[in-house]
Amino acid sequence: MLARNGGGRKLLILSVVSLVAAGCRDAAMTASQDSLPAELLITESPSPYRQVTAGAVTARLPDGWHPSTAGSIDDPTQGLLAGPSPNPWRGDRPPPEGFAAVWIDGTRVGVPSDYYYLAATGPALDMITGTSGCSSTREVIANHRPEYASGRPGSPGDYVARGIGTCSIRDRPSRWAYFVAAPGYGPVREVGIPSSGLYVVVALMPDTPKAPQVLGRLLKGTEFGGASVEDFIAAAAAPQRLTV
Repeated sequence: MLARNGGGRKLLILSVVSLVAAGCRDAAMTASQDSLPAELLITESPSPYRQVTAGAVTARLPDGWHPSTAGSIDDPTQGLLAGPSPNPWRGDRPPPEGFAAVWIDGTRVGVPSDYYYLAATGPALDMITGTSGCSSTREVIANHRPEYASGRPGSPGDYVARGIGTCSIRDRPSRWAYFVAAPGYGPVREVGIPSSGLYVVVALMPDTPKAPQVLGRLLKGTEFGGASVEDFIAAAAAPQRLTV
């Protein structure tokens, strides 16, 4: 259950690279022609933030930012992109300031669910972590290597992590925060979007004293299928139930 991404959205193109390396190059696309690109729904509020919804993704974004949808009718990558200027995620480098909350519809390509583990543990964030001058601190909440990748028999093949970091983007000090989850067969699959194989949230902005607070608010205010980032983390951190 994986996919390709189009246009300049390299954030998820890199996820596909990992699947090609894993032997999924010939996976057959089964896109539904009834699946239309998500429409934006914007709800204003008295606060400096407004609620923006694109399909199954909801975020609380600063007033004045330009939201757009990710994905298209034949693209299994779906979600929400935003920034102070239109189309901030074009090109092969992260923008100085922007936000992306995307997921991949695993029902659109015939690859096993736990193959997303490879994308989550590496390429899904290489656009930022691989950028020169960037540093990051990562907290791994769940990391169960799939059996096919030398994991234990019966492994749920899930991965959940979040992190913060700093970069010099276009000679400008920036700060960023991220969340990534590959549900595999683990407890995270019980929340969020049932068909999703990968979730990625990234927020960047100039490194000011208020940046950590704003970045935390952006991640905290993001939901996939009604489940917040904190809901995913709580599910991943809960003791695993044994099956017999």
